[in-house]
Amino acid sequence: MSVTMKNPFRPGAGHMPPYLAGRSKEKREFQKLLKQEIILENLVLTGLRGVGKTVLLETFKPMAIADGWAWAGTDLTEASSLSEDNIAIRLFADLSVVTSGVKIPVAQQALPGFNRETESKEVALDFHGLMALYANFPGLASDKIKHVLEYVWSCIKPFNGLKGIIFAYDEAQNLSDHAQENQFPLSLLLDVFQSLQRKDIPFMLAFTGLPTLFPKLVEARTYAERMFHVVILEKLKKAASRDAILKPIKDTDAVVLNTESVDTIVQISGGYPYFIQFICREVYDLFILKLNRGESASVPVDAIIGKLDTDFFYGRWVRATDRQKELMQIISQLPNSSQEFTVQEIVGKSKEVSPKSFSSSHVNQMLSKLCDNGLIYKNRHGKYSFAVPMLDDYIRRQPAK
Repeated sequence: MSVTMKNPFRPGAGHMPPYLAGRSKEKREFQKLLKQEIILENLVLTGLRGVGKTVLLETFKPMAIADGWAWAGTDLTEASSLSEDNIAIRLFADLSVVTSGVKIPVAQQALPGFNRETESKEVALDFHGLMALYANFPGLASDKIKHVLEYVWSCIKPFNGLKGIIFAYDEAQNLSDHAQENQFPLSLLLDVFQSLQRKDIPFMLAFTGLPTLFPKLVEARTYAERMFHVVILEKLKKAASRDAILKPIKDTDAVVLNTESVDTIVQISGGYPYFIQFICREVYDLFILKLNRGESASVPVDAIIGKLDTDFFYGRWVRATDRQKELMQIISQLPNSSQEFTVQEIVGKSKEVSPKSFSSSHVNQMLSKLCDNGLIYKNRHGKYSFAVPMLDDYIRRQPAK
C-alpha cells in the first residue's frame, strides 16, 4: 500500500515555513520597539537572501496588531522610488487599507481637494480621498505628505485605542534618490517620518532589505544612523536548524530522519532557512518514494547540491562576465571568502593564483559592477562580502577558465 503525504516544507520567496525556528531574540527586539510611546527608533531588518527576512516581517505583523498597532505596507519596487509623487502614491495606497473606513465631514473641516458639490457630504479617507488631500495642499511633496499624514492621525487617533501605524516595507534596498532628475524620494521619506515622530505622531517605519539598505539610508540622511534600530538576521545555529528540520515532521510516522541525515541537511544548508526548506522538500519526497518501494533512504547529497546549483545559483552566476567570474573565483579562494574581504586581499590572492592578476583600480571597478548586479555588497567600513549565501561554495565547484 503506497504512502501519500503532503510535503510540509515550502521553499520559495517569502513563503511561511511550517515552523519558524531560532528567531526569538529578533521577536523580543521588535517587541521593545512596539512599547515606544514616542518613536525614537524605527526598524531595519537586514541580511542576505534566503535568511528569512520576509518571513520574519510577516511574523511581526500579527504581533504588532495584537499590541494595538495598525499595519500598512508591501514590497518596495524600483518604480515606487522613481519620483517623489510615486512614493506618495505608495504610502497612501498602503495607508488607505487602514483608513478607508473613516468618514470625514468635509464641510466642517473645510478641506482642500473636494469641490462644492461634495462639501455637504461625508467623504471616506480611502485612496482617492487621501490623494485629493495631497494634490490640493500647497507646497513641496514633503509638505503635502506631512499634511495628509498629520490629518489622518488626527482623524483616527480617537478610535479603538490605536497606538499608531507601522509602515512596513520589504525589499527596501530598492529605495533610492535620483539627483540627476532632481527627485529625492528616499530622502523625502526619511524627512517626513522624522518630522512626524518629532511631533509625537506614532508612525513607525519597518524596513527589510539586503545589507546595502542601511548604508544607503545613512548616505541619504546622516541622521538615519540614529533613527533606526538595525537587526541583522544571521543564519540559524545548529540547534535551531535541527528544529526547522524535525518539528514539521514530528507527528509524521512515514518520514523518520536519523541523526546522520539531519546533520547532513544542516551541513549542506549552512543554516540558511531557505536552503533548509529546499533540501527538506527534496528529501521528504525522496523518502516517501523510497518507502513506497520498500527501500531504505538516505540524503542524496550530490543530487541535492546539483539541484541547488541549477535552481538557485546558476541564474545569478550567468549574469556575470567571464572576467567577473574569474575575479569571483579568486575571491572564493580567500580563507575569509564566506565573511568579509578587502580589495587588497583580492589583489594579493590574484597575484598568487592568476596569470592575469588584477590591479587595485580594476578590482574596485569590477566590485562596483558586481554590487550593481547583486552578487557583492559593500559595507560601511569599505569591506566587501558575497550578497548571496554560500555563493563561494558554488563558485569553488565551477571549473576554472
